[in-house]
Amino acid sequence: MDDQYMNVVMGIIMNAGNAKGLAHEALEAAKKDDFEKADQFMTQSNQALSEAHHIQSDMLTKEAQGEHTEVNLYMVHAQDHLMTAITYQDLIKEFITLYKKNVSES
Repeated sequence: MDDQYMNVVMGIIMNAGNAKGLAHEALEAAKKDDFEKADQFMTQSNQALSEAHHIQSDMLTKEAQGEHTEVNLYMVHAQDHLMTAITYQDLIKEFITLYKKNVSES
């Protein structure tokens, strides 16, 4: 396993983790009815998630071009982080929508 491979793995893990953490910050802001701040955190979360997805897409493109990528526990772990971050972000978006709706109905 070389440094380039580990950079791919760590790039996915770090960006996915950042996306998840920023989405959580957005949720905390929404709980306080600070929807402007929540939107800012979600924008940052989207950027981090896009970077993780970009790294994954590059890897998939190389695979399609015949450059095989080794799949081991590190890569599985990275993919798990990415999918968890995507799911978490989707749920947080729904929660923020509900918080906004609750405030507008009050």
